Amino acid sequence: MAVSHKGAISFGLVHIPVSLYTAATDNSISFNQLHKKCKSRIKYKKICPVCDVEVSADDIIKGYQYQKDSYVVMNDDDFEKIKTEKDKSINIIHFANRSEIQPVYYDKSYYVTPDAGGDKAYELLRLTMEAENKIAIAKTVLGTKQTLLAIMPAKDSLVIEPMFYYDEIKALPKTISKPALNESEISMAKMLINNMTKAFEPELYHDEYQEKLKQAIEQKINGDEIVPAQTAQRRGVFDLMEALKLSLEEQTQDASVENKDEKPAPKTKKRSKTIDFDKKNKEISAR
Repeated sequence: MAVSHKGAISFGLVHIPVSLYTAATDNSISFNQLHKKCKSRIKYKKICPVCDVEVSADDIIKGYQYQKDSYVVMNDDDFEKIKTEKDKSINIIHFANRSEIQPVYYDKSYYVTPDAGGDKAYELLRLTMEAENKIAIAKTVLGTKQTLLAIMPAKDSLVIEPMFYYDEIKALPKTISKPALNESEISMAKMLINNMTKAFEPELYHDEYQEKLKQAIEQKINGDEIVPAQTAQRRGVFDLMEALKLSLEEQTQDASVENKDEKPAPKTKKRSKTIDFDKKNKEISAR
C-alpha cells in the first residue's frame, strides 16, 4: 500500500512521526466512453490553443487568472516558501467529543501508522483518546489547502478523517416540519427498530448491484441476452400505523425463515468466458 502523506502529529511538545494511507478503495466497475458509430474509445487531449500543439504533463504548470487572459505562475517552490513548520505538521488544535461532530463534515478516511521513534507516543495518544471517548481536531497543509482533520482512535490504530470547513457545508435545502406523533406510532416504531437491530458485521455486506452488473457484462460478452431482474410487488399502504404493523409482521416472518437451514444454491450454467473484474480495476488504478 502506497503512502499518501508523511508528516508528524504534534500536540503540546509531543511530536509523533506518522504515515497516512488511504483506508478504502472503490471497487466499482469502470466504463470507457466509446464513439457510438464505430465503438472506438474516446480520447481527450490537452491542447494549447495558441501554439496548436498537444501538451505533455511535463510542460504543464500552475497559473492563477487574476484578470481576463492574465495569469501569475505558481510553482512548487512558491508553495513551499509560504509553509511554516506548523503547516508541515498535523497540529492538534484541541480535543472534542465524538458526538459533537455531524457526519456531513467528514470526507474520506486515512489509516495513520507511527514511523520510527513514534510508537510509544502514538499508542499513548490512541489509548488515551479511546479511554476518554475523545477525538482530536487538527490542521495541516495538504497540497495547496490547509485541511481540517479529525483524528480518531480505532481498535489498533489511529484514523484521520479530513473535514469540510463550516462555510463549505451547504444548508439544508428545505425546512423539515415535525408533525405530532402519537404514543402508539412511537411504540410500534421502537418495536420494529429493536426487532431489526443486530451487531454490525461489515464483512457480511457487499455491492449486490455490482455483482449483477458483472453477470450482465459476461452475458453480453458471451452473446447472451441479459436476464431481466424480477421485482417484487410492494403493498399499497397509505396509513402509517398500518405500514408499521405490516413491516413488523414481515420482519418477524423474515427472521423465522433465516433461522431455517438454507437450501443449497441452484447450479448455474457454466459461462464460456469470465472476467477478472478485480484485476481490471487494479490495472485501471495503476494507470
